[in-house]
Amino acid sequence: MSIPQLPLTLRHSPDQRLETFVNAPDGAIAQLRSLAGGSDDDETAGYRDPLGADWVYLVGPAGVGKTHLLLAACAQADIAGRRAAYVPLSAAVGRLREALQSLETNDLLALDGIEAIAGRREDEVALFDTYNRARQAGIAVIYAARENPDELKLTLPDLRSRLSQCTRIVLTPLDDDGRAQVLRQRAQRRGLALEEAALEWMLKRMDRDLGGLTQLLDKLDRASLAAQRRITVPFLKRTIDDEA
Repeated sequence: MSIPQLPLTLRHSPDQRLETFVNAPDGAIAQLRSLAGGSDDDETAGYRDPLGADWVYLVGPAGVGKTHLLLAACAQADIAGRRAAYVPLSAAVGRLREALQSLETNDLLALDGIEAIAGRREDEVALFDTYNRARQAGIAVIYAARENPDELKLTLPDLRSRLSQCTRIVLTPLDDDGRAQVLRQRAQRRGLALEEAALEWMLKRMDRDLGGLTQLLDKLDRASLAAQRRITVPFLKRTIDDEA
């Protein structure tokens, strides 16, 4: 069974765009936009370095925004009139060859979670073969993993070598100011009235993992809409108690 592209409603979420990513490393957004084909005035847009240096390898622990950037690059490719596919490799373990071959008619592949297939030789070979075919066909590829290629438990040296040739973008966790900025922007895009005191309470009292905080904000958005209420500290506490 092949892995389909994600639904357009998810891939085009206004929260997952290149321009909404907070605290990206210098040059990272421009490079991803160019790779996705979204820079009309960029002479390098669409160019494919034969050694793979134009491809991107996103690396960082969970919760730093790797998936955000992969989906954002896919959205950027679609805006540019190119076809893109996002693949969470954990969902294709044991059948990666079939999954990837079904998606090789796309212009951009965003492959998330390489660590999921590390140590599985058949899947590693499938990923290696896809690398070579994509290079020959001019397909752009963005990889994401929690570890650098040299740190992954790969059994195929050639795959490690190919991944190491990609341009590496290292992502790090946001501090409280960065997390607050993400939540404020997310609330503003939804037209959500989030009081600053409620935001500060969330950052001090709740799990500081950004993924958990954004999920909580989504729940508050639904509860606020249903109750026609601003998100104040009392409303926040009551919503959390009701969920519990």
